Amino acid sequence: MHELGVVIEVVKTVEKVAIENNLTKIESVVLQIGELSSMIPKYIESCFPVAVDNTSLQDTKLKIQVIPANGICNSCNKVFNVKENNGKCIYCSSKRWDLLSGKEFIIKEIVAY
Repeated sequence: MHELGVVIEVVKTVEKVAIENNLTKIESVVLQIGELSSMIPKYIESCFPVAVDNTSLQDTKLKIQVIPANGICNSCNKVFNVKENNGKCIYCSSKRWDLLSGKEFIIKEIVAY
């Protein structure tokens, strides 16, 4: 499970931001994870308590937003969810598309004071 190592790096990054901005309390961290990312949200959630234990983020809440795997069809130029439709355009049935979103792993927001 490589998620633990990734979450530990997220914690280090957030701690660094807190220090650089003189923040004393991190209330929550919002992560955006794409549907096609190699990160699995439920594993990220289960690793988070271990990764923040005995750190300045110990009482921080984790929020995860899943970003849909959207693609744009090369035939009809319409956007559709690639994952939900098994890579087939729901408008014209083409299997030729370019991925627009869905592989992200981003620290979107740090709520702090």
